[in-house]
Amino acid sequence: MRYLPALSVSRLNDFKQCPLKFRYRVIDRVPEPPSSAATKGTLVHSVLEHLYDLPAQERTIGRATDLLEPRWAAMVERDPEVQKLFEEESFDTWLDSARSLVRTYFNRENPVMLSPARSNRERMLTVELSSGIRFRGVIDRIDVAPSGDLRVVDYKTGKMPNPNYQSEALFQIRAYGLLLKEADGKEPLQSQIIYLGSDSTLTYWTDDKDNALVEDTIVSVWNQILDCLDTGVFPPRKSKLCNWCSFQSICPEFGGEVLPINEAGVEKLRKVQV
Repeated sequence: MRYLPALSVSRLNDFKQCPLKFRYRVIDRVPEPPSSAATKGTLVHSVLEHLYDLPAQERTIGRATDLLEPRWAAMVERDPEVQKLFEEESFDTWLDSARSLVRTYFNRENPVMLSPARSNRERMLTVELSSGIRFRGVIDRIDVAPSGDLRVVDYKTGKMPNPNYQSEALFQIRAYGLLLKEADGKEPLQSQIIYLGSDSTLTYWTDDKDNALVEDTIVSVWNQILDCLDTGVFPPRKSKLCNWCSFQSICPEFGGEVLPINEAGVEKLRKVQV
């Protein structure tokens, strides 16, 4: 299925972290090797999504961990390349770490007591904002209370950031609120990020000013992207995050030469704004 060009929370964060990283990912589509950490996150997300396909009383730790191997098999079927991650790393050790994260989930919530509709799990939303910018996001889970109030839940396999570094996470859940408001006419009363890596939960109660602040941020970042498109220059921004970047060999901060820009990718990105 082809989707119209749209910005997402992840890509906005990429640009804020490093415009060149954003360019390589969004405009040039430079291939990136899969990582064991990201693949583990995808696997655990898949298990938690499919856990809710089971009848409520069957949503036990045992049934959840039993889903790991079939969900892994489904991932391999879609992308056989992920198996190459474990030519040097022990697959059993890696799978055990994923199993531990799934068990931790049961410390955070009791899935027997929840009943999210299938349509409210891994829900992709694309909206056109008042600025004409298309904005997209995938929400892990949307809970609907008997009162009709909504709660957004996002799963992370990493650890909760220090309070001084939670702005990126808070922007994400506020952005999901904007997506729901624009798509369904109703925003969540509460949002949560469940950090399985630290067995903790970040809870946020929606504020009336959130949607305007989120859209202002989106417009501001988009205008910076347009400036880069006009000049053709997406500067690198060196930080500690560079240690996990797969583009070091083509980054001037690490002695690499910047690739020629993909002009077709430039024109496609410009279509984000109607």
